[in-house]
Amino acid sequence: MGVLDSLGMGALGFVPFVVIISILIFFHELGHFLVGRWCGVKVVTFSIGFGPELFGFDDKHGTHWRVAAIPLGGYVRFFGDANAASMPDVERNQLMTPEERAVSLFHKPVWQRIAIVAAGPLANFILAVFVFAAAFSIYGYPNNDAVIGPMSVDGAAANAGLQRGDRIVEVNGTKVTVFDQLPGLIAGSADRPVKLTIERGSETFDVSVVPKVTTVTGPDGKPVTQGRIGIGPGGMARLDPLTALWTGTLATTQTIGASVNFIYELVVGRGDPSQVAGIVGIAVASKTISETMGLMGLILLTASLSVSVGFINLLPIPVLDGGHLVFYTIEAIRGRPLGARAQELSFGIGLMLIITITVLVLGHDLSRQIYGG
Repeated sequence: MGVLDSLGMGALGFVPFVVIISILIFFHELGHFLVGRWCGVKVVTFSIGFGPELFGFDDKHGTHWRVAAIPLGGYVRFFGDANAASMPDVERNQLMTPEERAVSLFHKPVWQRIAIVAAGPLANFILAVFVFAAAFSIYGYPNNDAVIGPMSVDGAAANAGLQRGDRIVEVNGTKVTVFDQLPGLIAGSADRPVKLTIERGSETFDVSVVPKVTTVTGPDGKPVTQGRIGIGPGGMARLDPLTALWTGTLATTQTIGASVNFIYELVVGRGDPSQVAGIVGIAVASKTISETMGLMGLILLTASLSVSVGFINLLPIPVLDGGHLVFYTIEAIRGRPLGARAQELSFGIGLMLIITITVLVLGHDLSRQIYGG
């Protein structure tokens, strides 16, 4: 048995993850690429993945497009860059001819360089808006209909034979129109049969369910015993395109806000570092979601990860887009860039920080998947 199998992925289970990550990387780098071209910068390389090249081609503008063997990142290398991290090649830039300076990133006005760098994360946010909107248009947006959604596998509803998508129309003869009615109608019947009237397609039938005793914390902080049948809401309504776009924008904004809050909680010591997922954790999650929620789950995961890619790249760490934005902002304020030595040292520290975080998160992922820790 291979390593992927031992992690619960398998070769085919790894495919959704690779496809999703490749799409997100492509759109991120496409943002840099398009704004760079718009600003008149020559693009030397557009790479999806790192490491040995699997295949590639040169376009009429002289850009080499390549797909590499390690599909866990990508980069756009502009004319004047020393490497894939867009560190400026100071010595070469100083010796450029006027024609070369005209297409060099290093010699563009600072506002254009800021626009080029910011375009990558922005592209991910825009992609998330449209992906969310597509999901809400095709599959629907959650509403309060009394439709069964997620179910506890050992809950009372599952034991009684109820299924995801069933609509509850009555509880002990009381008509139900919204999901929010159900807790009040069921909570007081712990360990006592409750008659539910169910609509499943064109069929209507009654079923007896015995809510399980559950202890929760009441408004006064004291334990309260309730009956629960182990279901969550599953009502969905398809949105028209304009409403879906607006709702997708709100979902993207809320996801960015949640990411900002999560980082803040970590910095002040209130966050839970174990909630951070790396490559392995996301790969396993994509497999699980594809199996339990199908294409809709993968679409929503793609939108959420697109926000994460954009947000992480905006962190003010040298090597990441956010680090470049910090340098360019300082240059705009000072009227001149930081010295080459300061930038080189910052990039080195940033690279080591990224490597350290990656190794720690990867180790945590492996531990959690293999040992459950």
